[in-house]
Amino acid sequence: MHRYAEPIARLVEELVKLPGIGPKSAQRLAFYLVNTNMKDAKSLAEAIVRAKENIKRCSVCGNLTDIDPCFICSDEKRKNEIICVVEEARDVAAIEKARSFDGVYHVLHGAISPMEGVGPEDLCIAELLERIKKEHIEEIILATNPSIEGDATAMYMARLIKPLGVKVTRIARGMPVGAYLEYTDGITLNKALEGRREIDI
Repeated sequence: MHRYAEPIARLVEELVKLPGIGPKSAQRLAFYLVNTNMKDAKSLAEAIVRAKENIKRCSVCGNLTDIDPCFICSDEKRKNEIICVVEEARDVAAIEKARSFDGVYHVLHGAISPMEGVGPEDLCIAELLERIKKEHIEEIILATNPSIEGDATAMYMARLIKPLGVKVTRIARGMPVGAYLEYTDGITLNKALEGRREIDI
């Protein structure tokens, strides 16, 4: 038996599915949403549905976008010969916020994690290798997170890319181990990008 009305209980159940939202936070959000005016509630619901209906992966870099190619890939001022490889689309937003990188991106949509059953074939690595073969690429910056999974992914990719004759660098350890790009401040990200180094394999 629910401690509150069934519709609220259902809302709490759905909110708990969101990352970083525990039962107490879900309950607080549910009551906030129920008590807000109908206009704001409908606006939020419509925004979620619109995002789900219109957001797709860029056919070039894999970033989340509503236009294809995305606005970064379409920007003629970007240096297309330098590709920064990140785990998630939110990492692109973090680096763009730092305003220090003028190349383009490639989003893997994850990292190698045997414990979670994620292998290289589950990531957008094949698409990156195809880009390298088709385009004139001078450097690949591996900006995966400085975690066990991120490092494993970077090393795996370096071994695949190096034989293709492309310079492969890894962002410097301006970021603390275990930190994630999306939570890192702009200055730290700038230092990490500036201090990137070539990967030796």
